[in-house]
Amino acid sequence: MGYQRFLMGLCLGLVLSVSIACSQRVLLSKSAVQTPPNAVTEEISPDQAREGAAATVEASAPVAADLSATAQAWIANAPGGMINPTRKDVRLVAISDLNSAYGSTDYEPEVDKAIALLPYWQPDLVVCGGDMVAGQKASLTPEQIRAMWQAFDDHVAAPLREQNIPFGFTIGNHDASGARSPNNTFLFQQERDLATAYWTAPEHSSGVNFIDRTDFPFYYTFEQQGIFFMAWDGSSSQIPTDKLAWVEQALASDAAQQAKARILISHLPLYGVAVGRDRPGEVMANADQLQAMLERHNVHTYISGHQHAYYPGHRGQLQLLHTGILGAGPRPLIDSSLPPWKVLTVIDVDFNDPELTTYTTYDIQTLRTIEYDELPRFLAGHNGVVLRRDISYDDLAPDEKSFCEQRLGKSLCTGSLPFPRPRTYAA
Repeated sequence: MGYQRFLMGLCLGLVLSVSIACSQRVLLSKSAVQTPPNAVTEEISPDQAREGAAATVEASAPVAADLSATAQAWIANAPGGMINPTRKDVRLVAISDLNSAYGSTDYEPEVDKAIALLPYWQPDLVVCGGDMVAGQKASLTPEQIRAMWQAFDDHVAAPLREQNIPFGFTIGNHDASGARSPNNTFLFQQERDLATAYWTAPEHSSGVNFIDRTDFPFYYTFEQQGIFFMAWDGSSSQIPTDKLAWVEQALASDAAQQAKARILISHLPLYGVAVGRDRPGEVMANADQLQAMLERHNVHTYISGHQHAYYPGHRGQLQLLHTGILGAGPRPLIDSSLPPWKVLTVIDVDFNDPELTTYTTYDIQTLRTIEYDELPRFLAGHNGVVLRRDISYDDLAPDEKSFCEQRLGKSLCTGSLPFPRPRTYAA
């Protein structure tokens, strides 16, 4: 009887041991499947995600902890994904023409959307081509003008300060027009005074590293990570003689010429590119002379607004970034059937690249990038041709040259020298 009990106990022990061993093997197998020996478990840094270095990170993954849930949803739902280009030495974001109707304290949703998305790109500087408020109307009271600047602060400037992003801007005609009366006084002196009061208040600091702010916010210079920036008062087509002398002196200074690059910000462009704005008074007067002066001082890029149409161009060796618009009233390009866009441009600066800058421009409504070959190869505006950034005059076909010369004459069409082809990012 004892012998039988012994055998039964032995058998039960063997069965129990086998069961336990099998259970452990199953558990180990599951663990191995969940965490393979060669799995990458280290964290991916924000820089790696931004540069797209990790294959498991989607191109549209947010890169900043302070990106709002709404902004993350926009990025996640962007058709085809949202491009975040490779970051270079310095990153700028260019915006312009934020305002709505005269006297308005409301902003278009695209303005708020652009500001909310800034943490995605993590710019070193935001530059603005002007028209931040909706002035240039004589009947506006001081209270209305102050309310417009307060609305701008609420929607744009304060969020930038909260994100510690410097803001380099130029004054637009709706901010503080430089138009003058026959007796040479400013027609909108009140708006100029109140714009000055807003921008010189310590609580409204733009956060840039000023070099010369004697006539801020109309004419000033600043430095950002080795780049020399100048803003001049392009709110009207004329720059007074004494101010042109200041421009020449500032561009010839050691601060400018020893910088790694030089960029100018103006509201009015040098040349017309948009329907309804391609005419005298809507561009800077004496554009060719201004272009020659800027080239003489090795200015690389002229950033402008006012035309309400995006066009990345050049004339001669001077890059011309027509920034387009985020506010009300986008315009089509001349001689083009393209619909008007509301856009934002990310500018990546590489000091070791002869081309210096790479543009990534977004249709802010869809968040897709706009490719160069979607745009006209050149625009023959009333005061001179502007070539697309990747096109030289020699690239134009005989019929394209003929079209330009018949409209403008040969001198206004051949004033553009060949320019190196830049790179761009597109969806």
